[in-house]
Amino acid sequence: PRRRDAGGGEARLAGGASSAASTSTSTFSAVSCAPGAAALEGPATAAAAATPVAAAAAPPPAEVVEPAASKAHANLQLILSGEASIGLSLEFLVRSNKTDTLILTGMKKAADQRNSLCHSAIVLAHSLMNAGTTADSFLRDNLEWLSRATNWAKFSATATLGVIHRGHVKQALSLLAPYLPQAGMSASPYSEGGALFALGIIHANHGHSIRAYLLDALRSAGTNEVVQHGCALGIGISMMGSEDEDLYEELKGVLFNDSAVAGEAAALAMGLLMLGSASPKAIEEMLGYAHDTAHEKIIRGLAIGIALCMYGREEEADPLVTTLLHEQDPILRYGAMYTIAFAFAATGSNAALRKCLHVAVSDVSDDVRRAAVIAIGFVLANTPAQCPRVVKLLAESYNPHVRYGSAFAVGISCAGSGSKEALELLTPMLSDPVDYVRQGALLASSMVLMQSADHKADSKLSKHREDLRKVVGDKHEDTMTKFGAIVATGLLDAGGRNVTIGLTSRTGNKIMPAIVGMGIFSHFWFWHPLLLFVSLAFTPTAAIGLNADLRMPQWRFKSGAPPSAFAYPPPTSNEKKEVASTVATASLSTTAKAAKIDKAKKAEAEAAEKAKAAERAEEERVAKEKADLAARDAMLAKLTELHKRGSLSGVLHASLTGVAAKSEGGGAADAGDAMDTSADAGAAGKPSLEALVGEVREAHARGDISTAAVAAVLKLQPDKADEAEFDFEVLENPSRVLRSQERFCSLLPASRYEPVAKGRTSGVIMLKDTAPDAEEELLPLPAALAAASEGAEEEEPAPPEPFELPA
Repeated sequence: PRRRDAGGGEARLAGGASSAASTSTSTFSAVSCAPGAAALEGPATAAAAATPVAAAAAPPPAEVVEPAASKAHANLQLILSGEASIGLSLEFLVRSNKTDTLILTGMKKAADQRNSLCHSAIVLAHSLMNAGTTADSFLRDNLEWLSRATNWAKFSATATLGVIHRGHVKQALSLLAPYLPQAGMSASPYSEGGALFALGIIHANHGHSIRAYLLDALRSAGTNEVVQHGCALGIGISMMGSEDEDLYEELKGVLFNDSAVAGEAAALAMGLLMLGSASPKAIEEMLGYAHDTAHEKIIRGLAIGIALCMYGREEEADPLVTTLLHEQDPILRYGAMYTIAFAFAATGSNAALRKCLHVAVSDVSDDVRRAAVIAIGFVLANTPAQCPRVVKLLAESYNPHVRYGSAFAVGISCAGSGSKEALELLTPMLSDPVDYVRQGALLASSMVLMQSADHKADSKLSKHREDLRKVVGDKHEDTMTKFGAIVATGLLDAGGRNVTIGLTSRTGNKIMPAIVGMGIFSHFWFWHPLLLFVSLAFTPTAAIGLNADLRMPQWRFKSGAPPSAFAYPPPTSNEKKEVASTVATASLSTTAKAAKIDKAKKAEAEAAEKAKAAERAEEERVAKEKADLAARDAMLAKLTELHKRGSLSGVLHASLTGVAAKSEGGGAADAGDAMDTSADAGAAGKPSLEALVGEVREAHARGDISTAAVAAVLKLQPDKADEAEFDFEVLENPSRVLRSQERFCSLLPASRYEPVAKGRTSGVIMLKDTAPDAEEELLPLPAALAAASEGAEEEEPAPPEPFELPA
C-alpha cells in the first residue's frame, strides 16, 4: 500500500517484517511516526513497527538548510505560486503607462451627457485603458461627472477599480476600504457589491488571502441581492478552479433562494469554482436546478457555469453537449455551445467545428446560433489564420445574430494579430444596417488591431481610430453602436497601451484565465458588468530581465529596427487645424502715388536699419549663449532625473554631468541637488552644450543609454533641426516588446547580462551576470508602488534594538 508522508512524497512499505526492518531510517520514521500509521498500513507492517529494530531506530538528524538553498526555495515558491509574475506585470505596467487621457476627455465631451449607457461605457473604457496601471486620475478629476452613475451603473463604476488596480494585492483592502461593507454602517449596496467584485478582480485566480473575507461578506449580506451578486462574482473570479467545497455549498445556498440577480452570479461563481473539474455532482445539481427555476437569468448563469465545469475536457464533454443540445430550453442549448468553446478551446478540433457549424445554421434560436459561431473563435484560437476562412460565409448570413457571432469569433481568434484577412472580413460589417452587428465589428476590429505599430495616416489602425471618433461623436448614431465604439476605444489602448489579448502562450499552451475571461466577456450581451472579465485575457507585451534574486537590474538590449517602427501611438492634440484663406487684392488709382512715397521713406529707414542690425546681431549672440546654457542645464537636470529613475548608471551619469558619483546611500539625489543649485557658480565642471550632446550620442552608440532616454534629452536642444532617425533602438529593462518586434531583438556587444535561455527576447527573462563581483545597480520601485510599500512598512515598524539601562 502507498501513503503520502508529511512532505508530500510517497513511501512504499513491504508486507513482511523483514522488509520493514530493511527500510531506510528516514522513510521508516516518516511513516511510522504519523498518527495511526501502523493501523493504516496493515497487520504485517504493524507487526514490523513493533519490532526492536523500529524501537532502536534513531531519529534522523535535522537537515541543515543553507541560506542560499533556502533563498532559492523561497524564490521558487514565489514563481510557482504566481506572485512573482503578478508583481512583475504590475511593476511593468506602472512604469510604462502611456494612456492618453485626452481620448477619454474627448469621448466625455462628444457623448450625450444625458445618456446613462454612454456614461457607463466611458467608465468601463477608462478601466480597460488603465488596466493594471493603478492610474485613476481621470476619475479623480471628474468626480462630479462620475457621481451621475446610479444603481447598477454605480456597481460597474466601483468594480472598475479592481481592473485598474489588478495585481495590487498588498494594498487591495485599503484601496477599496471606503466602498467595502462595514459593520454598523450601511452605504449604497451597489457600491458595496461593486467593491466586493473589484476585490475579486484584483486577486483574480489567486484569492486564498481574501477567501475568508469574501466568505464572511457573503454570509453577512443577508437578503441584499446586490451585495450577494458582487460577492459571488468576487468569489468566483478569485477562487476559480479551486474546487472549494465550503464555498460551493455557500453559493449553492444563495442559488436556491431563487433570487434572479443573486442567483445568476452564484451560478456563474459555482462554475468558476469547479472550473475544469467535470464534477458529476456539480453538473447534476446545476442542471437539475436549471429545470426547476423559472428565472431566465439564473438559467443563463447555470448554462455558463455548467460549461465552465468542462473546461479543457475535450471529448469527455461530448455526452454533456449531446444532452444539452436535446434540451427544449434554448438557454441550455446556448450553454452547450459554450461547453464546446471551453472544452475544445485552442484545440482546432474538427469534430467540435462540425457541431458548431451545424448548430449555427440549423437551430431555431438566434442566441444559440450566435453562441455557436462565437465558439468557433475559441476552438480556432491556436490557428488564427483559419478562422476568417471558416466563418467567411457566415459573415454574409441573412441573420444579424450570426453576423455578430462571426465578427466576435474573428476578434477572439485573431486578437492582436493585425490579420489582413480578418480586417477585410470585418470591414463590410462596420456599415451593417443592424446596430449590434456594427457594435460587434467595432469591438472585433479593436481586438485584431491591438498593439499594431503602423501609425501612418493611411493605415488600417489610423482609419479605425477615426471611425471610432466619428461613431462616438455622431448624434444620430444608435446608442448600442456608440456603446461598442467607446468600449472598443478602451480595448484598443488597453493596459496603458502595453497589453494584448492572448489565449495561448508563446509555446502554444492554453492560458486558462484568459480563455475563461474572454468567454464570460462575450456574455456581456446580457449583463454589462461581465464586460470587466476581459481584463483576465490581457497579457503584457514586455521584456522583463531578472537577476538571481528576482530583481530587475539595469540592463539594455538592442532592437534592430528604427524606433518609429514599433513606437507608441502619437499623443492626441487639442489643437485645431486652421486653413489660411487668401483674399484678392484690389488695385486702386492711388496705389502708384502711395508707392512712391513709401519708396522714399524706405530709403531713409534703410540707414537706420543697418545701424540697428549690428545691435540685433549682438543681442542674438547673447540670447543664443543664454539659450544654450539653459538647454545645457535642462539636459543635465534630465540626466539626473533619468539616473534617479534607474535609466542611467551612476558611472555614466557622473561622466556626462561632471558630478562625482557617490558610493553609498543617496548619491544620486545629492548629486542632483548639487547640480541644481550650482547655476550661480558659473559653468565650472559642466560640459558645454555641444560636448554634452556629443557624449550622449556616443553613449547611445555604445548601448549605455536607451534610445528613449536619448530622445528625451536631445529634444531639449534650442532651435533643433529635424534630426535623422536612428536606424536601431536601445531598449532598457523593462521595455515593451511587440510580438512582431521580437525577431529584431538581440544582445548588445558588451552586455553584462546574458539570458539563461539563449535566444529569449520577450516575457520574463532570467539573466546570468557575467561580472558577479562587480557592484550591481538595481531599478528602484515606481513612485506609486514605492509609496504603498513605505506605507505598509510604517504601519508595522520594526521592534527597537535591545539595550541595557545605565546603572
